Amino acid sequence: MLTKDELDWVDRHWKTSNYLAVASIYLKDNFFLERPLNSNDIKGVLLGHWGTCPGINFIYTHLNLLAKKTKANLLPIVGPGHGFPAILANTFIDGTLKKYYPEYKNDRQGISKLIKSFCWPGGFPSHANPATPGIIHEGGEIGYALATAYGAAFDNPNLIVPVIIGDGEAETGPTAAAWHSNKFLNPKTDGAVLPILHLNGYKISSPAILGTMNDVELNSLFRGYGYDVKFVHESHEEMHNALVWAIKKIKQVKSENSLKPEWPLIILKTRKGWTGPKEHNSNIIEGSWRSHQVPLRDVKENTESLKLLENWLLSYEPKTLFENGKLNKHIFKHLPKNRLTDNPNANGGKLRKELKLPNAKNYEVKFKNKGNLRISSAVVLSNYLKEIIKNNKNFIIVSPDELSSNRLDSVLEITGRKYVWSKGSKDDKLDRNGKVYEILSEHTLQGWLQGYLLTGRHGIFPCYEAFLPIIDSMVSQYLKFIKTSKETKFRKPISSLNYLLTSVAWRQDHNGFSHQNPGFIDVLASKSSEESLVRLYFPADANMLLTTAEHSLRSRDRINVIVSDKQKIRQWLTYSEAKEQAKKGISIWKFASDENPDVVLACCGDYQTEETLAAVKLLKEKVPEINLRIVNISELNVLGQENYQNSLSKSEFENLFTKDKDVIFTFHGYPDTVKQIIYDRDVSRRFDIYGYIESGTTTTPFDLLIRNHVSRYDIAIYALQKAARHNSRVAAKFGHAIKDFENRITEHRKYILKEGKDPEEIRNWTW
Repeated sequence: MLTKDELDWVDRHWKTSNYLAVASIYLKDNFFLERPLNSNDIKGVLLGHWGTCPGINFIYTHLNLLAKKTKANLLPIVGPGHGFPAILANTFIDGTLKKYYPEYKNDRQGISKLIKSFCWPGGFPSHANPATPGIIHEGGEIGYALATAYGAAFDNPNLIVPVIIGDGEAETGPTAAAWHSNKFLNPKTDGAVLPILHLNGYKISSPAILGTMNDVELNSLFRGYGYDVKFVHESHEEMHNALVWAIKKIKQVKSENSLKPEWPLIILKTRKGWTGPKEHNSNIIEGSWRSHQVPLRDVKENTESLKLLENWLLSYEPKTLFENGKLNKHIFKHLPKNRLTDNPNANGGKLRKELKLPNAKNYEVKFKNKGNLRISSAVVLSNYLKEIIKNNKNFIIVSPDELSSNRLDSVLEITGRKYVWSKGSKDDKLDRNGKVYEILSEHTLQGWLQGYLLTGRHGIFPCYEAFLPIIDSMVSQYLKFIKTSKETKFRKPISSLNYLLTSVAWRQDHNGFSHQNPGFIDVLASKSSEESLVRLYFPADANMLLTTAEHSLRSRDRINVIVSDKQKIRQWLTYSEAKEQAKKGISIWKFASDENPDVVLACCGDYQTEETLAAVKLLKEKVPEINLRIVNISELNVLGQENYQNSLSKSEFENLFTKDKDVIFTFHGYPDTVKQIIYDRDVSRRFDIYGYIESGTTTTPFDLLIRNHVSRYDIAIYALQKAARHNSRVAAKFGHAIKDFENRITEHRKYILKEGKDPEEIRNWTW
């Protein structure tokens, strides 16, 4: 029960945050309504989203009181980040904003600046953002708050994450899957997530689906998900009691050892735009979709609308909320000592501890002859990751039920698959304390890992290459978060987000065309910038993968994409050689190269490397007079424009690719990806780039190369055509050799149609 003093306080706090939110949307002057409003007080451009703000303010108000009374460690996450005026108001009221931005003091000047700065050039944007303290989720693109909240709670036993989920957000696929995250939350070793589903009836212009369901239907739905549900309506008393119940429920769950823990869930049902104008121009505003953004748009031109805005602001009784241009001192009475908007977990770089990484050289693949040993790079990496998990409690692997398929399952010798709900007798390697998180929802995995990293921990995300494009938009949003974080002084660097793309397009032997999609690389290549936030790695063998993984796991504030297949591939470089190449991400492979080349053969990708070297062997057998240079690229970004942080200088680029010789470049992904990166190099005249051209089916590995015109025979033909221009001895022989290679392509097709597999000379080729 609320005491009278507490009830007075929550009402004052809520009214204050509502007033600041409304004022931020509309006012550029007369911030305390010390005189009647006029059109000159109104911002020229009205931006923002009011409809969700009163609900957010209501929740923040009560979370503050809860934290004060219980000393609970709360990290609020706001799914409807478009309700930023509310978040900003609460960050100002509790003094956190002033801590990081001293100009936002609790005085006339500071409050005026706060209100005017919202959606004002040089001020705060319209949505939650990392330049604001307490934020680990922007909410610009809805659907990901719930998964992020769970990621923050994993391995964080003393943390409670109240997460506000808007009713529009609740309709998204990512949120629908993320409700099942409760089945991965271990009451003993993890923190708690308290979902607060805010149903206010409408989205932008349509009824919210969950808002059309009655309480019985909603209760059945969420009890089926495994939650214990408490409904709250527009009542301070109900909200306070529900939160007290939730804290008790969390303590109860954490003290028990239930096979199916039943975590609390609060469903808050309010009117959209609650406390705003009831009607305008004979249209209902409060409780309808019309309150979603700016309810009164014509206040600058329409005196009746202006008066309505004035009455709206006055309804919060600003004379009682402010004293001499300052917040009324009574508003600080029930704020917790540890401010909600300044939880250390929201600046995870401060909590981050370096991983204890084993020496990757200890896992070196040793061989006698280059190109003869075939081994799965993923298996080698798995043994390395196993040691990392053994030595670190702050590292997880997230994967969409593909760990074993991707040959990374040796880690299961040291840990299990995290799962808390009861398991059957046929289940394998399930563990309530496991460090491997598997769910068939890439969005949920991405949210979990983001929440985990942003609260100071480490992880890696292995996935089939074809299906990471599912999260294209989500990772783009995350990149924006990282970019803004790096530009924000109080944000400390966090661990990089590491992807391992395996089960790649070139070896989908039985899955076929649907599993052949290297498009994720394109999305991130387009995001590469001078800040070097994205690195794209294509290790050609296991030792190169080890050096790449070690470097990526040490890095901070980046997205690292490592593309390496799970199938057995040929080994080329010793660990020392791989380490040396990693310094620049590119090198001339001298063991396969000649001086003064007629043509340069460049390769980027494990299968592309093998095919290029196979082409070299063919060429040297058929036309030994040809001079070749092999350039292997293990980090694609280095080819970019010269002012890019990690790129090759002009002289380095020319030393590798020569100044004037033709270059045959075979790439793992789409050719346009490379063209985009080297565009500013002005080498298009002599660079012929080949890669995946969307020509696939269920077929043999080598046939897939032929279909996309990047087989060893194709590369050899390209090389001969180019070299003949510079070398008369090649010109004398190249026609016969080309005919031979074309015949081999034809014969290969006949063979696989008859035998259903590639011929021995392809399958067991050696260097």
